[in-house]
Amino acid sequence: MAEDLDREAMWVACLDARNHVTCLSQVSLGTLISAPVQPREVLKIALVTNALSVITVHNHPSGDPAPSQEDRRVTAQIKTAAQILGIKFLDHLIVGDGRFYSFADQGGL
Repeated sequence: MAEDLDREAMWVACLDARNHVTCLSQVSLGTLISAPVQPREVLKIALVTNALSVITVHNHPSGDPAPSQEDRRVTAQIKTAAQILGIKFLDHLIVGDGRFYSFADQGGL
């Protein structure tokens, strides 16, 4: 899904108390090198769907899933906003060219 796009896009997966996905929603469609997103767009969907936790996913059309400084900044903002709202931010995944980067696995959450 995400790997085949020619531009960056971001989705949010909302999960219930059993970590079952209850909603998958695209929150941003950008350009070849960025997909601007505000934490409010991610967390609005979580609030409306009564999600306990969320996972964000976006693609890198270049194929390199390494996070940019902007990816790190947005991830930190979403994490802070989610904590304030009492929503668990489980991970931010970046996919590209058959590989992925997980902020949770790398200690970034």
